[in-house]
Amino acid sequence: MSYIDLPGVHLWYVDSGGSGVPVVFMHAASGTCESWEPQLPAFTAAGYRCISYDRRGWGRSRPDPTGEQPGYVSDDLHRLAVHLGLDRFHVAATAAGGIGALDYALAHPERVRSLVVADSIGGVQDPEYLEVQRRLRPPAIQALPWELRELSAGYRGTNPEGTQRWIAIEHGSRLEGAQGPAQQPRDPMTLVRLETLRVPTLVLVGEADLVSPPALMRMLAAHIPDCQFATVPEAGHAAHWEQPEIWNRLALEFIGQH
Repeated sequence: MSYIDLPGVHLWYVDSGGSGVPVVFMHAASGTCESWEPQLPAFTAAGYRCISYDRRGWGRSRPDPTGEQPGYVSDDLHRLAVHLGLDRFHVAATAAGGIGALDYALAHPERVRSLVVADSIGGVQDPEYLEVQRRLRPPAIQALPWELRELSAGYRGTNPEGTQRWIAIEHGSRLEGAQGPAQQPRDPMTLVRLETLRVPTLVLVGEADLVSPPALMRMLAAHIPDCQFATVPEAGHAAHWEQPEIWNRLALEFIGQH
């Protein structure tokens, strides 16, 4: 666990080390690198070198006002990869992290062995996609507290300890006063752009996801050429947290092929 100084950010990251193929994990807007607690032991035990980091403006990472703000997620990831000497690696991302992961894989396909995108709207800006998104996710859903919006009712009801841990991570995820403009993809995300992606991709979605429901995720997956699609039963927007055994199995089986 340590900081590195990159242009525009003092970036906090966690690296398991070792000689295994690297997997970089990218968290949601409701989380930090701690959100991957259910994944890191399983992926490390499978022989992978696991790297997670707090995206700029989240958790322990601190924007550096002497650099460009807010910068781009894909640039921060690329500079982290260069700093750590990563050649080719897998990327596993959820929710808002998936937007930056897609942008990075499109810009640097030579670096990405495979991509897992879970429970993410993908940042697609096509009007027809946004209209479906608007109907699936009306303002009343957006206005819900984070835990009601992102955790399924079944999980909240049956796992109070896990729910409280998730809430604690969410509450500590954003820097006080860090409400400036969010990082955007370096290039606008469109369905046509997704069709140029040349990285094997697994799209995962919780069957009870209110934020990026399976119907929307299928639209996203349909425009990615080399793409597999799978659902996680009884899970909401934080499927990796609610059903880690299923999520980990699906992700590990996929990246093991690449």
